[in-house]
Amino acid sequence: MVAKASLAVLGPFSFTLLRYIVAAITLFGLLRWRSGAIRWPGPVGWRLLALGVVGFGLYQVCWTVGLTQITAGDSALIIAAAPVFTALLAAGFGLDRLTAPKLAGAVIAFAGVAIVVAEGSSISLGASLGGDLLTLAASLLWAAYTVGGARMLREVDAVSATAWSALGGILFLVPFGVAEILLSPPPDVTLGVVVGVVYSGSMAAAISIVLVMHGVAVIGPTRASSTQLLVPFGAVVLGAVFLAEPILLGQIAGGIIIVAGLLLTRRTSLGLHVRRWGTR
Repeated sequence: MVAKASLAVLGPFSFTLLRYIVAAITLFGLLRWRSGAIRWPGPVGWRLLALGVVGFGLYQVCWTVGLTQITAGDSALIIAAAPVFTALLAAGFGLDRLTAPKLAGAVIAFAGVAIVVAEGSSISLGASLGGDLLTLAASLLWAAYTVGGARMLREVDAVSATAWSALGGILFLVPFGVAEILLSPPPDVTLGVVVGVVYSGSMAAAISIVLVMHGVAVIGPTRASSTQLLVPFGAVVLGAVFLAEPILLGQIAGGIIIVAGLLLTRRTSLGLHVRRWGTR
């Protein structure tokens, strides 16, 4: 919601480039505060830059271009599939154990997201195959970034991993953002625009991703990624609190299903017991 004022003035690529620059300044400042100096992390640094191209660069381009061709509801629903892809990729690369509760919980939580999105937005999957495929690619790219980050976190901490990844994303996005700025009319930059860029860069694109990567290191990529499924319902709640938007019954039901799915991912087994007829 904070970023809306900025997006109304800046183009999507220039906005993204500026917010990631703010994110990088925040992250490297935090890194210097913690360790006293900013040092190149050695060979892993190149892999982190490449990871940033995937998670901050290619992901953003696919998502942004895809969003111009499909509805916001379609986009939110397809992007929400990322935790399911994360579970499959993490298991495939041996970085997380794909248990029945984790997979079932991720799928159930995704179903809850589908209900929340469908109740509040129009869903018309297939109306633009190109847009759907680009957004699906974005979802897969974010899953790949999460799983790749889990591997990198064996060698560096969450702040370092996110900071150098953000720099890789910036390097990739520079041509897109600069071209958009040069080809667009001069923007009417207001205080709201500045606040939107600074907040979305420092908090949403820096601190929040550090927390996600820390979660990946502590509880694994599947469960950490699944918690992001709360975002659509959280947006509904914040819209009701700050914008007086109504919360529909279906959205409440979807939120309950999301929470139930996330709780299921914490279980070690499904705990299904079948009682035989005539026994206690």
